[in-house]
Amino acid sequence: MMNTPVLQERAPASRLREARRQLVSSGRMPADLIQTDLARSWLRCWQHGLQPMGRMPGAPNASGAQLARELERQRELVAHARPVMEFLHEQTRDTDSMSILAGADGMLLHTLGDPHFIGRAERVALRVGATWQEQYRGTNAIGTALADDRAMVVHAEEHYLERNGFLTCAAVPIHDPKGRILGALDVSGDHRGYHRHTLGLVRSAARMIEHRLFDTRHDPRQWNGLRLRFHIQPEGIGTVAEGLLAVTEDGQLAGANAAALDLLELDWQRLTHTQIGAVLAESLAQLIDWGQRVSTTPHVVHTRNGSAVWVRVEAGRLMLQRHRMASPATPQPVTTVQPADALAALDTGDTVFRSAIARARKLMGKPIAILLQGESGVGKEVFARAAHLSGPRGEQPFVAVNCAALPENLIEAELFGYQGGAFTGARREGAPGRIREAHGGTLFLDEIGDMPLALQARLLRVLQERVVVPLGGGKPVPVDFCLVCATHRDLPTEMQAGRFREDLYYRLNGLTLRLPPLRERTDLTQLLESELHDLVPDRSVTVAPDVLQAMQGYRWPGNVRQLFNALRTACALLDGDEDTIGWDHLPDDLLQALRPVTATEHATVASNDADTPPDLRTLSQQTIARTVAQCDGNLSEAARLLGISRNTLYRRRSAGVTTVAG
Repeated sequence: MMNTPVLQERAPASRLREARRQLVSSGRMPADLIQTDLARSWLRCWQHGLQPMGRMPGAPNASGAQLARELERQRELVAHARPVMEFLHEQTRDTDSMSILAGADGMLLHTLGDPHFIGRAERVALRVGATWQEQYRGTNAIGTALADDRAMVVHAEEHYLERNGFLTCAAVPIHDPKGRILGALDVSGDHRGYHRHTLGLVRSAARMIEHRLFDTRHDPRQWNGLRLRFHIQPEGIGTVAEGLLAVTEDGQLAGANAAALDLLELDWQRLTHTQIGAVLAESLAQLIDWGQRVSTTPHVVHTRNGSAVWVRVEAGRLMLQRHRMASPATPQPVTTVQPADALAALDTGDTVFRSAIARARKLMGKPIAILLQGESGVGKEVFARAAHLSGPRGEQPFVAVNCAALPENLIEAELFGYQGGAFTGARREGAPGRIREAHGGTLFLDEIGDMPLALQARLLRVLQERVVVPLGGGKPVPVDFCLVCATHRDLPTEMQAGRFREDLYYRLNGLTLRLPPLRERTDLTQLLESELHDLVPDRSVTVAPDVLQAMQGYRWPGNVRQLFNALRTACALLDGDEDTIGWDHLPDDLLQALRPVTATEHATVASNDADTPPDLRTLSQQTIARTVAQCDGNLSEAARLLGISRNTLYRRRSAGVTTVAG
């Protein structure tokens, strides 16, 4: 468990100066002059050979390339820390201070703060790329917090090096869900602005980062187990103060946050060697049962020390699928058991999609490029990301680039990186480029068919030589990544038209997988259930039978993306006591498109023209026109959707009731 004592009783400056003098003259630290933790840190610095006064020996400062590699290695930490640091900066704005994120080795990865103070801080190397371990920078909040694995305040002359005495700093270590130190979050400012509440603010911000790290690594869409959220009060569940615990299917603890360790009286060392039965009186079977009910209602559980806490249990999608299949009430045919991974979570029953999943799983991690083809919105990037997570490189970066979304004059710099000053507007420190960011993981090039020809040649060279040369020159950098590309275009046709290189096509086309459009899939009902569970995990939301029937006959031009967006809107429009999506919950554009296949309008279309009032006749004409247009002029399909015979539709059209659009 993370220790949290800090230097709360500040020693007077006179005692600090006397302690520093005695340390320099005798190499010993009198125990009665300064606080024990501070004395221990000063002694470590002395043993590293640092002198408190005078010039400081050289300390590591990362080059642009080294910093880029470290930022890539710490991508997850930086991504979750940035928005929290922006929040932290808002709370400390105009206080002559800055927020700092450091990695586990003390390298500063990101800073944000008041421009005037940042300028002063840079004079003592408090800037991105500098390393602030104790052995290089003496006692300081970041280095000492990392060394002691505890929250730390170092104020003014408590800094071992006199040159840092103008600072007051508060830092808190950041842990991953297994307790490994990932880095530290710090607020540093002018010592005259010292405030005792700063450390509490930093500690809360660090907890927010750890919270996001836990949720990401135990996302119910990929996590094959239980996620427990608990607090001593039911209102505390869902807040930054809640305890978080990840439990595998066999009851092994797999991750936690500091609040959970405090409530359960655990420490990081014992966490992953402990069964849930050793910390909670309730059985694993009971927890799984609660998780299957998909409810936000918390339950009271008891810790082994007798304390009562409130808990909400969330089961991962893969666990829910297996338990549903195992239920006697819904017997399932015997099938080949597939790994419980991110690709398996996408399998909702369609045979074509399942075949694509099976073939992709065999190739991930092998030096064979995958080309995904399919209409816009079928989920090509979602499929590529799931394939990456399911392969041996799943812990490494997944870098997605949309070749159609970047301006032609920027895509080269975005992909291949650049040296500082390589072009007007380039960052002074340069950029590694997306290909280098994918080193060790997977590079996903979406809409590859829209890549300009000149860049196709450069990409081909990278794929052949496996090195990248940034814009503006520099040494070639070796790269290693799996390649997945996607396009909605017919690349052979693009090749014949001279818009796509033939040699690049055959380099990309190790295996082509076609993802079917939604209208061709047989698993619409299962897709609806899965997405509704993700969108509203606390309620059992269903689709009204007549709406579901209309959806099953709709062509879904926007495919899965259109379906999921519509469901998100529908769920947002549900009242608190509603659990059925009806017509009034649908977006207007989808409502207009689905209305032609409702039973009421089927009857209207089939009615006799002579007996049809003018307003209903107009509605009938509009309904037929929309349906025929929706089917791209396919009268057989339009007749099927309208519920009338093909001959009736021909007769009504020839009688001038409507015309085929297009």
